[in-house]
Amino acid sequence: MKFISVRDFRIRPGDVWKQLKVDKDIIITSNGKPIAILYPVEQDNLESSLITLRRARALLAMEDIQKEAVNKGLDKTTEGEIEKEIKAMRLERSR
Repeated sequence: MKFISVRDFRIRPGDVWKQLKVDKDIIITSNGKPIAILYPVEQDNLESSLITLRRARALLAMEDIQKEAVNKGLDKTTEGEIEKEIKAMRLERSR
């Protein structure tokens, strides 16, 4: 995995594009912290690359939701408690 600073990317973009063909992905950093990932796409794989990227974002969001649930103790909620909550919300919406 190759890292490159925003400054280097701005100064030598041609070198970065060449390196991207070799490394297949490059992490862009700002003040030493990762801020973006460069990933090569071609017209032939653009749609599948976008689908894969969106799927990865959804998985990361699910992981965050699960971690938050564990931190709040909600992972110990029983099925009965969940059903009760769903019924209460449905009743509230119907009013």
